[in-house]
Amino acid sequence: MLSYQHIYHAGNLADVQKHALMAWVLDYMTAKDKPLSYLETHAGRGLYDLGSEEAAKTEEAAAGIAIAEAWFDEDHPYRRALAAVRAQFGENAYAGSPLLAANLLRPSDKLHLAELHPGEGDALEDAMAMFSVKIHRQDGFAMAHAVCPPEPRRGVLLIDPSYEIKTDFDRIPGIIEKLHKKWNVGVIALWYPILKDGSHLPMVTALEFKNLPKTLRHEVRFPPAKDKHRMIGSGMFFVNAPWGLEAETQKISTKFETL
Repeated sequence: MLSYQHIYHAGNLADVQKHALMAWVLDYMTAKDKPLSYLETHAGRGLYDLGSEEAAKTEEAAAGIAIAEAWFDEDHPYRRALAAVRAQFGENAYAGSPLLAANLLRPSDKLHLAELHPGEGDALEDAMAMFSVKIHRQDGFAMAHAVCPPEPRRGVLLIDPSYEIKTDFDRIPGIIEKLHKKWNVGVIALWYPILKDGSHLPMVTALEFKNLPKTLRHEVRFPPAKDKHRMIGSGMFFVNAPWGLEAETQKISTKFETL
């Protein structure tokens, strides 16, 4: 069983990039009066306590959302969703991608979340109890292949593995290509770490050679959380990127450049 638990890293700068962009995408897509599907392959527990012993141990949130939240206007969808989650769960609450999405989506929209880790899956069910959502206690890639194309067909898929399985870097380009063929209208969003050894580079290069439509690659750099940490930034790769997303990535890049 994989051991990764995101509570140690929740609210870090990688989360800021990922969650700000995903919130913008969902806000853009819900502006149209048509239902959509939201799928996530590696949902985690959905809700994190930044006052917990685990979060305090790494202090990544203190160097992340505690600083970066002020980068965004109060009416930005990321700020709105964070405020809604704090109102629901308390001031130390931080939303993972599933809970952010649930607070930005509408009753007519459908959510499919996959989480294989037993403990994280139990916590996810608790966090999402007030929302209408299908939680799949299985491998996230298997869930995506089984559900796609979803109903409604219009929608977003977030692929956000921990990359504990080193072969993920090798197989993700092929997985995304197959999912796009099954669901050619879906927005596919991939998060990945930028590592000192460049482990992410072959994956991103392979994706760029797949001839996928409307792709957008966005990367930010930031100091490693600890001296010996391998991650020095994070990236997002989109297929069928919505109009206007590139301008939003440029705004976020400008904020990261101030670090």
